[in-house]
Parts: sequence; C-alpha cells; structure tokens
Amino acid sequence: MLALCDLGLVLGLLFLSTPAMGSCLDNYQELLGQLQKQADFMQHTSMLLDHYISIQGLDKDGLKEHCQERPGVFPSKDALQRLSRQEFLQILNNTLGHVLHRLRTLQKDIPKAQDLEKLNIAKLNIRGFKNNIHCMAQLLPGSLEKTEPTPTGPGASPSPTPISDAFQRRLEGCRFLHGYHRFMHSVGQVFREWGQSPSRSRRHSPRRGLRKGTHRTHLSSRNKRLMPRGWLPR
Repeated sequence: MLALCDLGLVLGLLFLSTPAMGSCLDNYQELLGQLQKQADFMQHTSMLLDHYISIQGLDKDGLKEHCQERPGVFPSKDALQRLSRQEFLQILNNTLGHVLHRLRTLQKDIPKAQDLEKLNIAKLNIRGFKNNIHCMAQLLPGSLEKTEPTPTGPGASPSPTPISDAFQRRLEGCRFLHGYHRFMHSVGQVFREWGQSPSRSRRHSPRRGLRKGTHRTHLSSRNKRLMPRGWLPR
C-alpha cells in the first residue's frame, strides 16, 4: 500500500498527464468523476494544512485555535452554487491560480527542503486539477476561452499584503490553507450536483429564489458537525 505522500505524487502525475500530452478526455461523465475525486483528495487537511501547522510550530499552546479561515478570501459554497457551470469553472480556475501564487509565497518561510515535499505535491495536484478544468470547459456549451491550461511560469495573481512579523505571517498562511481546504470541500459538493449531461447549464442550487451574481460570500457557520480527523466541516 502506498504511503500518503507517495499516493499524492502518483495522483498529481495522473491528473497532469492527459492535458500535458495535448489531449483531453472527451467523456463528460468520466471527466466529471475525475474532477470529483480530485476535489475530494485535495480537501483533506492532511495533504497540506496539518503539515504546515506542524512545521511552523502552530500546534502548541492553543495556537491552532487561531488558525481559522479569514472570511471573504475564498467563495462560499452558497456563492459557488449560484453560478452557471461556465462561471463556476472560471471562478474555480482563477481561485486556484491565486492559491498557486500564495503557495509560492509560503514556500519562502519553509527553509528545510524536506518540509517542502507536501507543498510541492499540492502544487502539482492543483496544476493537474486546473488542466482538467480546462478540459471540462471545452465540453460545456459556450466554452470559455479564458479557461486555459495552467502556465508553467509564475501566475499573475496579486501578491498578498506584506507582513513583517514572522509569527503573523505563519498565522496568515495557516488561515489561508484552512480556507483552501474548505473551498475544495465546497467545490467537490458543487461538482456532485452536476447532472448527467454537459448541456444542462442551469444554476447548481435548487433554491431558485437566491439572488444571482454574488460571487463572494462569507463562510457559513451552519451545519457544524463532528467530522473525521483531517476533514473540514461543511
């Protein structure tokens, strides 16, 4: 049985391989299933957040309690559900581009090479996921030209506001990663609401009365339940 880090590397290479070879899956159900599995895999805090908390010493003296998502950084599940499929893919693609940019920034505060393994695996997984987003966009009616494969160079996402205090930088990094894993949990839920056909471009949410056009809302505090260790609440 593969170790968890080895599994992450294998999945990352698998996710990246098809688009990198210049072709995409043309089977909607197969590609949707792969996107769902990727989102499920990437939402798990053991893949990035737990490791970051440990190496930054935030697992001591109750510091972990301060590692909570900062509202407004990532779209909420409700906001994502209000989008059409094309809009959802565009927001998802752009948000993950920002995540890649932040991971490169966080990398500067991790001096030991052996501690960078999970971060590098996470970046590989995100790039593979973004390429599958590009592939899915080509299958949907009204394909979005702006949803393109991930470039190999640095992204154009704006840099976070510089923080001089090293401890505050660690806390902000922890909060960002907490939000990232929660966001990927929401993404997986939205993908599961998609139907059997790529031609259905209605809004995801069954609640028809919701206002359209709201792309960023705060993380809801409802439905807090005990979850298995390493998983974020819905």
